[in-house]
Amino acid sequence: MTRLALALAAVAGALVVAPAARATEVPPPRLDERSATAAVLASPKVAAWLERYPPDPTTDATYERAGDRWTVRVWSGRAGQVAEGVVEDGTGAVVEAWAGPQVAWRMARGTPGAFGGKLLNRPALWLAFCLAFVLGLADLRRPFSLRNLDLLVLLSFSVSLAFFNRGEIYRSVPLAVPPLLYLLARSAWIGFRGRRERRPVAVWPVWVLAAATVFLVGFRVGLNVQAPRSVIDVGYAGVIGGDRILDGQAPYGHMPVRDARPGCGEPDSSGDTRERIQANGRCESANERGDTYGPLAYVAYVPAVALLGWSGKWDSLPAAHATSIAADLVVLAGLLLVGRRFGGWRLAATLCFAWAAYPFTAYALNANTNDALMPAALVWGFWLSSSAWARGAFVAAATWTKFGALLLAPLWATYAVPAARTVARFAAAFAGATVLAFAILLLEPDLLEALRTFWDRTVGFQLGRESPFSIWGWGQYHARGIPDLGWLQTVVQAGVLTLAGVVALVPPRKSPLELAALTAAVLLAFQLALTHWFYLYLPWALPFVVLALFLPRAGVPRAS
Repeated sequence: MTRLALALAAVAGALVVAPAARATEVPPPRLDERSATAAVLASPKVAAWLERYPPDPTTDATYERAGDRWTVRVWSGRAGQVAEGVVEDGTGAVVEAWAGPQVAWRMARGTPGAFGGKLLNRPALWLAFCLAFVLGLADLRRPFSLRNLDLLVLLSFSVSLAFFNRGEIYRSVPLAVPPLLYLLARSAWIGFRGRRERRPVAVWPVWVLAAATVFLVGFRVGLNVQAPRSVIDVGYAGVIGGDRILDGQAPYGHMPVRDARPGCGEPDSSGDTRERIQANGRCESANERGDTYGPLAYVAYVPAVALLGWSGKWDSLPAAHATSIAADLVVLAGLLLVGRRFGGWRLAATLCFAWAAYPFTAYALNANTNDALMPAALVWGFWLSSSAWARGAFVAAATWTKFGALLLAPLWATYAVPAARTVARFAAAFAGATVLAFAILLLEPDLLEALRTFWDRTVGFQLGRESPFSIWGWGQYHARGIPDLGWLQTVVQAGVLTLAGVVALVPPRKSPLELAALTAAVLLAFQLALTHWFYLYLPWALPFVVLALFLPRAGVPRAS
């Protein structure tokens, strides 16, 4: 009787569970791998890109039940993955399609406002900055003057940026090369031959330039504050580095990673979870390659992180906003002092206005990067350029923020007249500042291992980096119609090193005008040789380009 009761109970349970199981049964996807793949391959963007490769590429399609969609990946021989697309299972529509550099680089996809914020990238506001820059600095009485051409070239990067914002990398990148070449040639000509034309003078009265500068500075800060989620990975890396230093660690090798560690945050719109439980036990947003900069690029964030803190997440990051705004103001203060010393209040107002009105300095500020730190150090060093000690210290500070400033050491060491005593003082100051900058590595238990980690994570990584954001990195795609110019990059890099050495000796006696112009030339040449170039780098050279254009011819100052 007991066995009969158990059997009846089992049958009854099965009758109850079966309908429930059928009710929760998940229906199979409507599409199959073949149809999802065909949809992606037929999308215009992917189809156009695949024309550059042999037929019959390798494909893979996976169904993601959580999003009810298919992800299709496409490979072609040694080029690797060349395309990727997402297909809605319910409708069969291709909702995402990426090809070439857009596969691995999200920043190549033309996301509106991804850099600089959506408001600044609006054409009307961007053009307003451009118009202010031209009206404040142009020679309106001589519209075809060389000065006006110089200003238009400085603004012409906007054309390249417009294509970048549309995700058209193979148009945006080459369009940035001609203005870089022009500004390099123009600065080098002034540095080697002097400025033959009449010194340009801003047309507006000094008080108008000053009032416009104050307004623009306040407006730029307002743009920064009203876009709390505009911090890109560079600014985020600085905040992490400042936090690590306050915790008694060097940033190198201690960035938050996204590996097999347990997830601890909410997924983003693509279903990806960036937060992981890190080695320190905290839930932090990953930024694996955030430790590629010099030590002072992280030390600069320590005060703001100490004051404002960090949540561990890639959120509004107030410490990044505060540091970027502070660096921008430090540049302006330095330009004020430089102008006052070398040309009076008119030059001071002109330099500050040029920085405040130039749209790409606002672009860097609104992206909350560290790109104003290097020009800040160099501008203050220029103000004190009559002292070899000051030049050495500030070039070191710039170098250990952005390594490209090291190319300026020969030029600044031999200013104004090459002399063994001058070079020795410069070298001693450079060495002393370097020791102070690298003191954060003493936070690690093994100094030699810390130095090795620093090299691997910074210079070692940069030397082997691939990127589609210069004409030098396109060979990695092995695509018909896309040139491989890697061989030419080696020639250009050799030319940059040669230029950095030549400017130390030619001309043998340098005025402040020649120092400014040749500084701009070296920084622009360095940018031309980079595998990874971006619009955020334009502020590095801007103060010295403007100095080369507006600084009066002066005698050789007494240097020590």
